[in-house]
Amino acid sequence: MKRSILLVEDDMLMREFITDYFHKEQWDVHEAENGRIALELFEQITVDLVVLDIMMPELDGWAVCRKIREQSDIPIIMITAKAEDEDQLMGFELGADEYVTKPLSPRVLVARATALMKRTEGTVGKEGEALAFGDLLVKRDAHVVTVAEQPVHLSPKEYDLLLFLIKHEGKVLAREYILNAVWGFDYLGDLRTVDTHIKKLRAKLGDAGFMIATVIRTGYKFDSKA
Repeated sequence: MKRSILLVEDDMLMREFITDYFHKEQWDVHEAENGRIALELFEQITVDLVVLDIMMPELDGWAVCRKIREQSDIPIIMITAKAEDEDQLMGFELGADEYVTKPLSPRVLVARATALMKRTEGTVGKEGEALAFGDLLVKRDAHVVTVAEQPVHLSPKEYDLLLFLIKHEGKVLAREYILNAVWGFDYLGDLRTVDTHIKKLRAKLGDAGFMIATVIRTGYKFDSKA
């Protein structure tokens, strides 16, 4: 299945470099040189993924990410020249799913994009089963989450996190263990990333958010009978 991407990068050479690698992997690429053009394109075309640089003219990546998240749960990978944890936490607060720092390897970027799409499309792990916990229902084959029959719109990373917690129901999971399992051992962020996503996940689950319990000074556990 051919996928499409909206690539938002103000550096023309970098944009062309990244585009070439995505083309080699049979992706359609729509390019935008600044945040304003990116939002205009996003309204006009249908894409599967957004790769978004942070430092851009007119509208920066933070603003573009915020605007996109107001209307869509599309997977977003953010690119930045900065490696500070605070920048990464800001991106995750706004709803980004992955974070890549410059200098970046286009090959690695394409690999992360492909892996993110597989998770989004529900092709990782055993699918086909519905998981029910009171009012919380997760239909893995359809990649659908509902609470009291109302749809819950989760980002790909939030969905991965929820499934990981459910898989280990009743077990206390350390933040570091969650970080390594959901984000990967090569992820450079810190444990606050887990806290940020747990907070957002609970909020989105609403009345079912209580099932994600905090274990003081340790981590979290999923407990549907709490």
